[in-house]
Amino acid sequence: MTTDQRQQPCPRPYDAAGHLRRATGTPPDKERIIQTHPTADMFPMLSADELHDLAESIKTEGQHEAIVLSANGVLLDGRNRLAACEIADVEPHFTTYTGSDPKGLILAHNLRRRHISKGQQAMIVAMARSFSEHSLRHQAKVHSISLTRLSNAATVLKHNPHLAEQVRSGKLSLDAAYSTVREHQARSAEIQAQHGRLRKHAPDLAEQVTEGLRNLDDAITALDQRQHEEQLRQSVQHTDALRLSDGDPAPPLAQLVERGDITWEQAHERAEEFLVHRRNAVQQAQQALRVVAENWATVQDLAARPDTPYSRDILDGLTLEVRSLVQNLTALA
Repeated sequence: MTTDQRQQPCPRPYDAAGHLRRATGTPPDKERIIQTHPTADMFPMLSADELHDLAESIKTEGQHEAIVLSANGVLLDGRNRLAACEIADVEPHFTTYTGSDPKGLILAHNLRRRHISKGQQAMIVAMARSFSEHSLRHQAKVHSISLTRLSNAATVLKHNPHLAEQVRSGKLSLDAAYSTVREHQARSAEIQAQHGRLRKHAPDLAEQVTEGLRNLDDAITALDQRQHEEQLRQSVQHTDALRLSDGDPAPPLAQLVERGDITWEQAHERAEEFLVHRRNAVQQAQQALRVVAENWATVQDLAARPDTPYSRDILDGLTLEVRSLVQNLTALA
């Protein structure tokens, strides 16, 4: 990038409307407004105190760095210097940029300035990138900015330009803006998922939400209740079928619910109680049969010696119920 140095008269930096002006040596009413490049305008101006400090420095030490204009007079770099010259009543020095990348010049000059935070730098580059064909990775490398930070800035700019502008101006940190955008995205995704769930499982509720008859949260609560009751109903009906197969004469629990005698919650509680009782009974029966199996040799021995003093002595020490069981078992053995 090359520039040509040429001095120009000191301009009055701002007109009544707040625009930068370029003096030409003609009377004030003939002054022409200096247009500022859009990328340069993305960088915040110095505060009033900082601007007066710069003016004092220029007044005492001179203007060390020229104000850069394009070939057609557009201000590329030096808005603060131009304003400070006006405050100090010092004639500014200008230089004309003759390169082919004015935006690159502006970014390179301004991103190095200490009063611009890393978040502001990233946001300004992201904003300028809308005019560029370069990738984020390239921009991050060229301007020595974290790719993650630049990517976050691009995300904020895409989804919430208002927050992006607050980051650019320094009113909001990039991290805070990015967190807000991510929270909004997560909430939006959740809302879309809830709408999709309603359309799939409860079209009537989805229609009520669309027509404004229900809010989304109420509709989701109603759907949750429906699905919960459906789960209870299926569980109770499964238990009823099992009881019927076992030969239980009690009326089906689902029938009691349909008659209004109990709720699905109560039916489910009774079904759970039945299942626990049935599981315990099965375990007890299994244990008893294991005992019989482990002592089957004794039954076979009694079956082999019926009506002997040995078998009679054994049976005499047993209750009537056990004797009956032994007779049945020895018949099987």
